[in-house]
Amino acid sequence: MTDTKLQVMWNRLLAVVEEQGQALIRAAFSPIVRECGDISAGIFDLQGRMLAQAVTGTPGHINTMAEAVKTLRGRFELQDMTPGDIYMTNDPWIAAGHLNDFLLMMPVFLKGRVVGFTSCTSHLVDLGGLGMGPEGADIFDEGLLIPPCKLMDGGVLNTFLMEIVKANSREPIANEGDIYALIACCEAGAERLSGMMAEFGIDHLDDLADYIIDTSYRGTVEAIAELPKGTWRNVLKVDGYEQEIDLHAALTIGDDRVELDFTGTSGLSSKGINVPLNYATAYSVFALRCIIGPDIPNNAGSLAPFHVTGPKNCILNAQPPAPVAMRHTLGQMTPDLVYGCLSQVLPDMVPAEGASCMYDLPLRHTPEAVSRGDEQFALELVFSGGTGARPGLDGLSATAFPSGVWGSQVETTEAVAPVLITRRELRQDSGGPGRTRGGLGQHIEMRSSKDEDFMLFLSVERVLNPAQGRFGGGEGAPGRIRITEDGPDLPGKGEVRVKAGDTLIFETPGGGGFGNPQDRPRADVQRDLDEGLISPKAAHEIYGMKP
Repeated sequence: MTDTKLQVMWNRLLAVVEEQGQALIRAAFSPIVRECGDISAGIFDLQGRMLAQAVTGTPGHINTMAEAVKTLRGRFELQDMTPGDIYMTNDPWIAAGHLNDFLLMMPVFLKGRVVGFTSCTSHLVDLGGLGMGPEGADIFDEGLLIPPCKLMDGGVLNTFLMEIVKANSREPIANEGDIYALIACCEAGAERLSGMMAEFGIDHLDDLADYIIDTSYRGTVEAIAELPKGTWRNVLKVDGYEQEIDLHAALTIGDDRVELDFTGTSGLSSKGINVPLNYATAYSVFALRCIIGPDIPNNAGSLAPFHVTGPKNCILNAQPPAPVAMRHTLGQMTPDLVYGCLSQVLPDMVPAEGASCMYDLPLRHTPEAVSRGDEQFALELVFSGGTGARPGLDGLSATAFPSGVWGSQVETTEAVAPVLITRRELRQDSGGPGRTRGGLGQHIEMRSSKDEDFMLFLSVERVLNPAQGRFGGGEGAPGRIRITEDGPDLPGKGEVRVKAGDTLIFETPGGGGFGNPQDRPRADVQRDLDEGLISPKAAHEIYGMKP
């Protein structure tokens, strides 16, 4: 088969996975999926190797999915698969790190044979237990765990399994709708993949898979070969829950591979902020790939040269049955940990630290609302802080990195839950000063839209340890959460009751600056001042502008 034909089919695969992803988003019930894009979708060959992924999606879903399909492929025999079968699990150590993320895998048939697989992941809003918060003592506190099993058997839904999922949720209708959306995603990918193969007259994906994976692997190895060789270390202090936590990393660059080791990292928390290694690996490797061969597509070939290890039951390699519901809190800090190593190798390519951990705000009705017959709801909001300044560009404001999810919208939030968002704006002066400025965080105010309390389950970072600047840049503003303007600051983790009539105020962190602030062009300082991104005081005291 000619390289030209293989390249045309590769481009078609990209269209297939994008259609998959959009099918999932359009059909989903939960706002975090249909409004924020908290998904993954991909195509896999007969061996379970990821060939292509949808651009829409989070690294935590995409890169864990790349390994999860290999695991499921090994659990179920090809000869036992029939057209219309779909397999499912939400096991955190197989899928995406916590129970709320459901992963589906569907075999694709052509001429009566399995030729590959489609897969997808998305977030379900509630799986029972203590809910989407960090308070669980183990995985059993956190909700319903479904081991790898058949969701669809020959095109027939396992209705008993669906009823179990619904019976264990505070949002049964949303869960049912989201699972149907995942099914539609798999079916769309399978139909388009088999149709593409028939159109091009091929009976198997072997040649195309080898072309994609080998080309991507060679390109990544060539990018690694150009880097300095050696080992670099970094320690990142994060807020934690009971106490502050040290994340350790040793980054080793060899001739054809990159190794990352978490040895030295603090042990497990008694709360649900622990991280399975699959999730820590997903974000660490994503961060490395943003710098090393970023133009190479993300697939089994480009992922293969990266290897991540960590001692069992350090907080970045939690073992069952550790609680992991809020695993993203620390898992999304691993890019800053990795960049602390990589900045010593490539100082002109690595950004400053950012807010990193998304300000994920799960809301729920109060316990007594059930007995009173009041409205019940469970909703997960996503808000973002600022990204770190880049060597040649300012950081991005109110932008999710590394998660990549879109921020929750005011109108959607108010339509699906009894809350009212009364203020939302960028936080002036929250971006770390520097030659290039860190991105700004947000100031958001919210209250109940009824004469009823609601519950908030906090698990955010950068409250005690703000994003640090790089090479002379200043730190970003820390996150801040309180009830009413003059209320005391709340810790970044824990359960909070917001009383009717009170206003919840939360401010997301800013990103760190890059380089000496005195080297920032005066025109850029004046523009920030004119746009209200910095105050006259900051312009004068930090940047030396005349008042």
